[in-house]
Amino acid sequence: MPRYFIDRPIFAWVIALGILLFGFIALRQLPIEQYPEVAPPSLSISVVYPGADAATLEQNVIQLIEQQLNGIDGFLYMSSSSQSNGTGSITLTFEAGTDIDIAQTDVQNSLSTIEARLPGDVTQQGIQVRQATSGFLQIVALTSKSGNLDSTDLGNIASTQIIDELRRVGGVGDVTLLGSEYAMRIWLDPERLASFRLTPSTVLAAIREQNSQTAGGSLGALPVLEDTQINATITTQSRFTSTKQFEQIILRAETGGGTVRLGDVARVEIGAQSYATSSTLNGQPMAGMAIQLGTGANALSVAEGVEARMNEIEASLPADVEWSIPYDTTPFIDISIEEVVTTLVEAMVLVFLVMFLFLQSWRATLIPTLVVPIALAGACLGLWLFGFSINVLTLFGMVLAIGILVDDAIIVIENVERIMREEGLGPIEASRKAMDQITGAIIGITLVLVAVFLPMAFFPGSTGGIYRQFSVTLAVSILFSALMALTLTPALCATLLKPIREGETGSHAGPDNADSAAEPLPETLPGSGPANIWGKFSAFLSDGLNRFNIWFDRLTDRYGRATDSILSRPMRGLAVFLLLCVVAGLLFLRLPTAFLPTEDQGYLITVIQAPSGATQARTEEAIKPVSEYWKSQDEVADLVVLRGFSFFGQGQNNAMMFSPLVDWNERTADESKADALLTKAMGQFSRNDDAIIFVIQPPAIQSLGNASGFSVKIEDRGGLGRAKLTEARNQLLGILSQSDAVTGVRPEDQQPAPQLKVDIDRVLARSLGLSISDVNSTLSINFGSAFANEFIRDGRSLEVYVQADARYRMTPDDVMALRVPNDQGELVPFSTFATAKWSAGAPSLARYNGYPAMTVSGSAAAGVSSGDALAAVEEAMTRMPDGIAYEWTGISYEEKQSAGQIGLLLGLSILVVFLLLAALYESWSVPVAVLLIIPMGMLGAVVFSMLRGLSADVYFNVGLITIIGLAAKNAILIVEFAIEEEAEGKSIIDAVKNAARLRLRPIIMTSLAFILAMVPLAIATGAGANSRIAVGTGVMGGMISATAIGIFVIPLLYMLVRQKLSRKAPAAAGSLDEEQAEGDRA
Repeated sequence: MPRYFIDRPIFAWVIALGILLFGFIALRQLPIEQYPEVAPPSLSISVVYPGADAATLEQNVIQLIEQQLNGIDGFLYMSSSSQSNGTGSITLTFEAGTDIDIAQTDVQNSLSTIEARLPGDVTQQGIQVRQATSGFLQIVALTSKSGNLDSTDLGNIASTQIIDELRRVGGVGDVTLLGSEYAMRIWLDPERLASFRLTPSTVLAAIREQNSQTAGGSLGALPVLEDTQINATITTQSRFTSTKQFEQIILRAETGGGTVRLGDVARVEIGAQSYATSSTLNGQPMAGMAIQLGTGANALSVAEGVEARMNEIEASLPADVEWSIPYDTTPFIDISIEEVVTTLVEAMVLVFLVMFLFLQSWRATLIPTLVVPIALAGACLGLWLFGFSINVLTLFGMVLAIGILVDDAIIVIENVERIMREEGLGPIEASRKAMDQITGAIIGITLVLVAVFLPMAFFPGSTGGIYRQFSVTLAVSILFSALMALTLTPALCATLLKPIREGETGSHAGPDNADSAAEPLPETLPGSGPANIWGKFSAFLSDGLNRFNIWFDRLTDRYGRATDSILSRPMRGLAVFLLLCVVAGLLFLRLPTAFLPTEDQGYLITVIQAPSGATQARTEEAIKPVSEYWKSQDEVADLVVLRGFSFFGQGQNNAMMFSPLVDWNERTADESKADALLTKAMGQFSRNDDAIIFVIQPPAIQSLGNASGFSVKIEDRGGLGRAKLTEARNQLLGILSQSDAVTGVRPEDQQPAPQLKVDIDRVLARSLGLSISDVNSTLSINFGSAFANEFIRDGRSLEVYVQADARYRMTPDDVMALRVPNDQGELVPFSTFATAKWSAGAPSLARYNGYPAMTVSGSAAAGVSSGDALAAVEEAMTRMPDGIAYEWTGISYEEKQSAGQIGLLLGLSILVVFLLLAALYESWSVPVAVLLIIPMGMLGAVVFSMLRGLSADVYFNVGLITIIGLAAKNAILIVEFAIEEEAEGKSIIDAVKNAARLRLRPIIMTSLAFILAMVPLAIATGAGANSRIAVGTGVMGGMISATAIGIFVIPLLYMLVRQKLSRKAPAAAGSLDEEQAEGDRA
């Protein structure tokens, strides 16, 4: 094939340009996101049981649903929560690759079979099943310029004018209102109501009856009488639209003309649908709209679309309303990708310089430089065909690929110039002969590099999703690089390279011309006269390259003598090699483990938990100093406060803050980084006695949880009860508080809250002529909240709620003062048939995989890996009483899964490469010589990672797999030529010596190009720097050791394998027999 394209260079150019064209088209179509969808898919089931406490909800609803859902196809794990406000949720997480639409159908079918067993109030409210979202892309905030509009006013504007518009923006999955729209609030006066011998249930029934819409039918509808002359629609009264209409609702009409209306017993107003949550932006009332990304959408395009739509809507908003985007994850995505692209360019420049240093010709350097963008364009085409996206992981793969993509082209160019120099052939003839010699090596190297990444593509789970991004990117780009090496590169060598007379130095001195000097480079440096600046530069450059050639040739001679010495005493060299292997293995076992590095994503999250039972006013006392602290920090750009809600609980005692930080360019100092700000804030907030306050960073992949660090579920599997489970949780917290491996350890469950237990004597109530349903509804409607139906405002249907006015539901005496009319019309106080006493109970109850559970979270201490932190927790759990078990969840679950995969991943990669090499060389022993160099690469990767305090995370694993391929590539270059030398009749030791000296230059050149391509990653700063450092450090260290040690060890290992294990000479990969070669030349 190479000969065909040497003779038809235009055809080779057409193929290359076609790849560029379609790669560019694919790039325009690829979605852009920070991370792909690597988290396991999940479904969220939401239920509402009005008036139920957490225990009632758990026993009568949540447990029944959980039992029904066990056995759903693809089920991975399940968590549930029951809140004291009557709301509950179950989150089902499925195995990666599960079709979530089919899973949702299966869940809904399972729920339909159990609905008859659930309380009627639950089924009336409806059970919602939706695909769980993976965090917020942005929060759009509405605020009042004058401050005259409160959160409810702003929330209604957002609901009526904006949210539907934003949902229509392409790529938006959903928009969640962080606030409340308007609702009709009926505030009952229990005393007035009782004075008219009415109950709250009577009010509720009257509203539902009179605030209704009836279909009136029509006049003259078919069939009609013959003389009918008109057809008209009959309209009736529609739903109410104003507070006055509700005030006129008739509760009781007497024959004497007396009428009791709703306005006589209640206060009617337009209020909020829910008063449970509120939010502020920099201390001002705010209504937030949380934007959630649709599946496969381009995050940056969606963010631009949202901003563009808000600019369009702005003109129709009230003059007093302004909008902003205080929380936005896209700057980190944008800057992270921008930084990786910058790294990509820097790597290409460094690789170009290395190639010019060794090739010493602009023409020769141009050839591999052209290959890189073509191969990367091919990678983009491959990503589009496989349904991938442009993200941080695929860009990392492209950076890793840069140092690999030039290898094949360098090998071709170096061999062509060597043949021209040694044999005096012209560029076309030399290109033909060179390709005959190295086509097999190129094919072998390509297949090995592709094969080494192949097992990563088939690993399951979130870790497998990350591996696939690297695997596909690297494999596809390497395949296109090999295609160019067999088509475009030889064609360019034949047309661009200048002839070299036999014995001349050409673009660089050969290994046998140690004292010869490189020629000047006139072909691209015109004006070589002494007065011309280009001439001076050319002379300076030629002098520098001559010095480099002399130094490298001497280095080659010294290398040859060192190799001769090692080969003359093979057992001594083998002993040193085995010792290094043992050291590499021991260090690898001591390297701490982790999942992914935590990044400074440009914002922090502060969680506030006031004492259980605290009112919003008490919680506000804890919020105030925290808000003032964040506002005083120069690094904080805005402050968004959500009251009544956090990731770890709901209620008046909960709050959460988002603290977006200023741009990374303005936070270059170490003390301005997110982790430093977190540590400083925790030191400040730990002195707060009014609430539990902790600061967290978002996880590296937001769809894997709400916070970085670890989360462990403590389960009661022995039926010990909640009290014993709480004791075990507290025991674990005590043990971990004394551990040096973890920090910020905290319970995520709410502490027991005050509860007023009302005990109704049902026998006594019935004997007093009371209806138990009237008793229950009087209590639940007055002190809870009852949904009546809907009313119309500004063309939208809004909800109607009935509840006692605030002053009638503040104390236990208000409960006892409630009066219920009996069947004789007499008013019976609650105190007559009921008693009340204080108790304590959990405001929320959690379960995990069907067991009562509690959650403990925290993070690794400074200088401690997350793997060691997990080990500390596991050790503490061994001290728990019998019947108490634990399971990891979220990002900790994924880390434990990935920790067990590295051994299998390395084993599979090595096995695949071994089998491939055995097939290429028709030998079982030669692959052993190639693969034995792998521990040397591992040694450098581990040492460099340890020196920088890094862990064996997913990025390290990818780097280790890359090192396997690159170390094997260097070995193949020597082994392939040693086999050819043997085939020409030389002894094993002479063949090895010649191959080592002959291939030293391309090995050093390709390895140095790859190492320098990793330098921008290893020294990265700014957004996403931790991930880039994790990727670059291990790979760079591994390549340095694999090259520095490998050039001495590979000849030794091959010689020993040939002498001790191989019975016959192996065949060169892809070798041509002489008759076939002559036929091709003809």
